[in-house]
Parts: sequence; C-alpha cells; structure tokens
Amino acid sequence: MSQPTQADLDALRRYDTPTICNALEVIVPQRRALGFTTRHLFVSDASLPPMVGFARTVTFRSVEPSPLSGPEMRERRAQYYEYIANGPRPCIAVVQDLDPQPGFGAMWGEVNSAVHKGLGCSGVVTNGSVRDMPDLAPGFQILAGMIGPSHAHGHVVDWGGQVNVYGMTVRDGDIIHADQHGAAVVPAYAVAKVPEAVDLIVRREKVILDVARAPGFDIETLKKAMADSAEIH
Repeated sequence: MSQPTQADLDALRRYDTPTICNALEVIVPQRRALGFTTRHLFVSDASLPPMVGFARTVTFRSVEPSPLSGPEMRERRAQYYEYIANGPRPCIAVVQDLDPQPGFGAMWGEVNSAVHKGLGCSGVVTNGSVRDMPDLAPGFQILAGMIGPSHAHGHVVDWGGQVNVYGMTVRDGDIIHADQHGAAVVPAYAVAKVPEAVDLIVRREKVILDVARAPGFDIETLKKAMADSAEIH
C-alpha cells in the first residue's frame, strides 16, 4: 500500500479534527467509535492551525526516579532524541504518561518544546502535563491533560511501541490529526479519500442548514430536508 504524499497530508490541514472524524465515518465506518481522544485536552495555542504528522510514540513517568545512573540517563535521552529526529516528517509526539497520577511531573516546557520543534516535531498529544506556558516554542502545539509547575522525576521510559492517550490507541508511524478539539488517527489508506468524503458531508449538511437558517423553518421542512440530504451521494 502506497504511503500518502505530502500533498495528501497538506490537504488534511484544511479541515478541523471534528471534520476529519466525520470523514472517517464515511470512509471507514467500522472505526466510528475508535481512534480518537475521548477526554478534554488542554491546548497551548488554540489559534494554531490543525497539525498533521507521523506519530512518534513515547511512554513517560515522573513520580519515581529512573533506576538509571546519571550517565546512563544522558545516553538514554540522546537515544530518545535520535528517535524523534529520524523517520518520516513532520512528526507528532504521542506520549502516554504511565504514572497512577498522570501529569504529576511535566515532560513538556520551554526546553523540550524548543528541542522537539528543532528536530522536526510539530507538537505533542499527551495525557501528561505541560508547564512554562509563556515560554513554549512558538508554533509548537501541545495538547495535554493538565498544566503543572514541576517536572518532578520526569524521564522517558520507552519509545516506538503502542501507546494510548485518552482512548486513542496509536502505533509508531500512524498519521495523527489534532487541533483544539482533540486528536484522531487517520489510517494511511484513508488519507487521500478525505477531501471527497468531506465534500459529500458538506453537500448533505448544506441542505439541512439552509432550511434551518431560513424563515419559516419547522418540523415538516426539517423532515423533508433530512430526506433530501439522505439522497445525496
């Protein structure tokens, strides 16, 4: 199966994440109830456009110190950054905080946002926390479970495996679409089909919206519009 082109990915940025989810209901109806976040995520900058990229999957802890020594930790951190820097771009870090209290310590702040942005990462989706709000890298989007003041014993546990962030299961290399509403996985085979599906949805919704916004709208005109909408293919 061929990978989506850059033009295909760029096309996804024209739509917000709810529209992407609507399109996937048409293209892949069996995914109607999976593949997206299901809890509120704090958004660092709601004015940014949707981000689209290939997932770099990460697990993180902060309640207890890492068992590694200082030199081992530095080497491990360098290996993690190599993982972020390699592979298809743009990328989005998808980070599952494994602690019983996710967000106890923040992985994301001034330094990590700048480093990840410099390595070609567009942003992050995590159930963990973020800090340094005024000093985050400009244009680096963060969807996080909470805001907190400390990084505590923060350390990356592993990377490249399967993670789950608020109901959204993600594997390394999955295509992620995210904005102020949350995030969703877009199957690679569905990416090129999204614009056509969105066009169909817009044409169907227009029939209902036009009558709903017009004078004299009532239940009978609504029922007729719903029937007319269903006939659009």
